[in-house]
Amino acid sequence: MAGGAFVATSTGGNYEGRVTTFVIITCLVAAMGGLIFGYDIGISGGVTSMDSFLKKFFPSVYHKEKEGHHESMYCKFDSHLLQLFTSSLYLSALVASFFSSTVTRLFGRKISMLSGGLVFLVGAILNGAATNVAMLIIGRLLLGVGIGFANQSVPIYLSEMAPAKIRGALNIGFQMAITIGILAANLINYGTSKIKEGYGWRISLAIAAVPAIMMIVGSFFLPDTPNSILERGHPEKAKKMLQKIRGTNNVEAEFQDLVAANEHAKKVEHPWKNVLQPRYRPQLVICILIPFFQQLTGINVINFYAPILFKTLGFGDDASLMSAVITGIVNVICTAVSIYSADRFGRRILFLEGGIQMIICQIFVAVMIAINFGTNGVGNMSGSTANFVLFLICAYVAAFAWSWGPLGWLVPSEICPLEIRSAGQAINVSVNMFFTFLIGQFFLTMLCHLKFGLFLFFAAFCVIMTIFIYLFLPETRNVPIEEMNTVWKAHWFWGKYIPDNAVIGGQNLKEVTA
Repeated sequence: MAGGAFVATSTGGNYEGRVTTFVIITCLVAAMGGLIFGYDIGISGGVTSMDSFLKKFFPSVYHKEKEGHHESMYCKFDSHLLQLFTSSLYLSALVASFFSSTVTRLFGRKISMLSGGLVFLVGAILNGAATNVAMLIIGRLLLGVGIGFANQSVPIYLSEMAPAKIRGALNIGFQMAITIGILAANLINYGTSKIKEGYGWRISLAIAAVPAIMMIVGSFFLPDTPNSILERGHPEKAKKMLQKIRGTNNVEAEFQDLVAANEHAKKVEHPWKNVLQPRYRPQLVICILIPFFQQLTGINVINFYAPILFKTLGFGDDASLMSAVITGIVNVICTAVSIYSADRFGRRILFLEGGIQMIICQIFVAVMIAINFGTNGVGNMSGSTANFVLFLICAYVAAFAWSWGPLGWLVPSEICPLEIRSAGQAINVSVNMFFTFLIGQFFLTMLCHLKFGLFLFFAAFCVIMTIFIYLFLPETRNVPIEEMNTVWKAHWFWGKYIPDNAVIGGQNLKEVTA
């Protein structure tokens, strides 16, 4: 029935073992790969709002802002070249995600993380030393390659290392690292903007090397996952690693499920071709639509352009950067809420509540901007009105942070069987990066043309995605990753795509009406 959620009851969900300190530490270190993504999401908006940066690389935008060539506040920062500085990173991440899929599958998850960190480090050095727009863009492209590798490998690594009962919490550590990276970028931008000599933007861009070094060093010490070791033909080594991360020698049940999944995966010679088969239709649709919807929430409008957006709404230079810091703090705190809630209350309830809250906030923001600036973009906001808009944006960020933010990475990474897991994650990352690129490249232009209606545009997509979750996403909480087909088989819509022999062990399924 529509709206039904399903969970599996099986012995697999009760594998022996405990949550070991070893697995928690390794997952926390791996999740630091999210820092490089978060830092670069947050850094671009603050840097592009700094006068010294605009004067050096984008003088036309600087003069347009300062000399008031455009009366409409909606169009102050409308520049395709300025937007390319932000968006180029995500275009290269899109391309890199396909190459990283092969590296992740053939050489393991940790090698993919190491490769990403090294390329990212080179990009950070280029950006910090940039003397022209070409150096900036090349540096951003290299940063994107690093992010493509990290976003491909880290969520898979976390899902495979974590026990089913805390998989959500550990995987959301990746999103927590992203939000910490965004907050760190906002704080650094606020500090470097005070440097009167005008080189603060160089420091902001160069500090991206710090999370890159952390990821490089961390990847040297991380063990590979049992799934990956088994996939590369070392069963005894895989079993020993499984015993180590579960803290017990009695892992036979879980290991046999891994072996069965691996044997099935070996029969799949072309994962990119096979992911198009009907039996993988649920995973394919989810791995495409979840990242698509995640970007159409409009969150990266805030992440990329918060200081510019706040300046557009009449906040001063300091106030716009500080407002970005405030939204960054809200982002971190509310992502922690998701870590606590995802494995206790489930994925669906967080998706649904977060979607409804974002819809309400975006509609109110659109109304407030319409009242104060109308369609011609001329007007101003009182202090109390500006503070109320900031509150609405923070409430919107909070809703995203405990729903579509972390779950947009968690759910696609946990639903794919081993034989298409790397391909599924590559699809997830590439779709995410493609629409992140579009948002980064065209938001300021869309703001110029759609005006306050842009927020209604994103609100409409939030309505669509909330309905989609209600109808088509089953609950995956506490389901072992190798037994996820039991969930799809029981679903009112997706069940017809899953053959009976795809359900490991023929587990009994229990329907739970959402």
